[in-house]
Amino acid sequence: MTDKLIIFDTTLRDGEQSPGVTLNADEKVEIARQLTRLGVNIIEAGFPVASPGDFNAVQRIAREVGPLMEGRTGENRVNEPVTICGLARCVEKDIQTAYEAIKDAPRHRIHVFLATSDIHLEHKLKISREECKQRIREMVGFAKKLCADIEFSPEDGGRSDREFLVEALGVAIEAGATTLNIPDTVGYNTPQQYGDLIAYLRQHTPGSSTVVWSTHCHDDLGLATANTLAGVSNGARQVEVAINGIGERAGNTALEEIVMNIHTHASTYSVQHTVDTRMLFATSRMVADLSGMPVQPNKAIVGRNAFLHESGIHQDGVLKNKSTYEIIRPEDVGVTTDNLALGKHSGRHAFKSKLDALGYGAPALSDAQFQTAFSKFKHLADSKKSGVTDGDLHALIADVRSASLGAAPSTEVPADLAADPAAGGDPAAPRFTLRHMQVFTGVGITPTATVTLHDTKAARDLTDVALAQNGPIEAVYSAIQRICGLDIALLNFSVSATSEGQDTLGKVAVRIARATADADKDAAEPALTASGAEPKFSGLSTNVDIITASANAYLAALNRLVSHHAADIRAPHDVRNVNI
Repeated sequence: MTDKLIIFDTTLRDGEQSPGVTLNADEKVEIARQLTRLGVNIIEAGFPVASPGDFNAVQRIAREVGPLMEGRTGENRVNEPVTICGLARCVEKDIQTAYEAIKDAPRHRIHVFLATSDIHLEHKLKISREECKQRIREMVGFAKKLCADIEFSPEDGGRSDREFLVEALGVAIEAGATTLNIPDTVGYNTPQQYGDLIAYLRQHTPGSSTVVWSTHCHDDLGLATANTLAGVSNGARQVEVAINGIGERAGNTALEEIVMNIHTHASTYSVQHTVDTRMLFATSRMVADLSGMPVQPNKAIVGRNAFLHESGIHQDGVLKNKSTYEIIRPEDVGVTTDNLALGKHSGRHAFKSKLDALGYGAPALSDAQFQTAFSKFKHLADSKKSGVTDGDLHALIADVRSASLGAAPSTEVPADLAADPAAGGDPAAPRFTLRHMQVFTGVGITPTATVTLHDTKAARDLTDVALAQNGPIEAVYSAIQRICGLDIALLNFSVSATSEGQDTLGKVAVRIARATADADKDAAEPALTASGAEPKFSGLSTNVDIITASANAYLAALNRLVSHHAADIRAPHDVRNVNI
């Protein structure tokens, strides 16, 4: 007999606390949709009280993603809607706001936390142990009046006094908590220490058999996965994890590592999960693209090198029998190894079969997205001599998703930015599209770019030219800024090849924010407001021509910027980041 292991995904809350990462509402909803198809049980959607924008993002996930059952039915699947969770401090306003944000989801949970370690009580909260217990009693009780499903986390539980922790957790159970999560907030514990802590708390906490015990481990010492598995071995039946292990400082426990450890050692852990492991690689790519945090090549399970064998001895062994050096089949995590080659003569059926194998089958892509992807594939196949690789297809799908995220402006877009139907503009179309581009560059030549964009609002083409000191891409971006009339700060720019060869696709990812004037009006360069208060927007595009890919990635981000409504502006990092 095996127990059910609850997969609590915190990519959109704790994972988003990674330095430099700020997802807008559209990006969060898109990732949440993918997580439901992946089969996670709970999505921690955010910290709603942080700002109206954070509240709106969580509420949208509750309303749009909470009811979805796509990919969740069938044998060994969840067969119920995902639970949408909102985080709250032990403060009535936080708890009430979290409830208002999540209440429209068919299944919802409030996650309440309060520090219990002496170092936090004395230096941060400045309250006594008795005051801590009283606050837990009152606030968990208040949350219970609003919602039946309550999780309580003692922040810095891994460094808390065990006897006091037992008392505090007992109070939480009495007040109505249904899940007790034990965070190793600063990644301090060893696997032996953390496993022993879970066992001790389950044995000594009054009412422990009535609640689900949960792990939440950070990777400051590289032990997050080991500690989480030690918790599972000692009776924890919920794990709090994030795709690619993203999160504050060194990150959280990686979802894919926990899931595949259990998949590989089923008899060791005696638990079962409902994650569709074949979607892990595609989900990892989506999170990496939208968060702007690339996956390191040697990352376990989802890294580019995870299933590559460079050593001659290894290659010889794998050719004779894959089990000699592969403990996980690549196809089990969505890395295909079939021989279906795609080229310019491949039709829709072959293309769809390949996307299904890569984890992009319906409903991961809408019909419109599939048609766009197929059109881009045919164009790419015509331009490549070596055929279209899986890496090309992953990048192509990311390109299609990036464009679609910026293509449909909010219905509440300010009038000065919205398309004008009377002028022939399409309100559902991107504000700007690339019509023509000509670039002059070379050694000893000042880079010059002439760019023509179609402006949906004005229903006409606009052209401008710009010079640059630092290369042709800077010239292109400067020309685009001149056309749109906005000062834009380029926060991140990355380019990578999706396969090998001179005709490989170039994948460009950018992240931008609207620049604000510096206090000194004579400043030559605009500056961003402090603490990340300006919302950030990402764009991604692929092309065999790097400059074209760069221009389209920039436009994808720009279209999302101009369609963004002020009500969706997220709180800066220092406001919405909370440690658990």
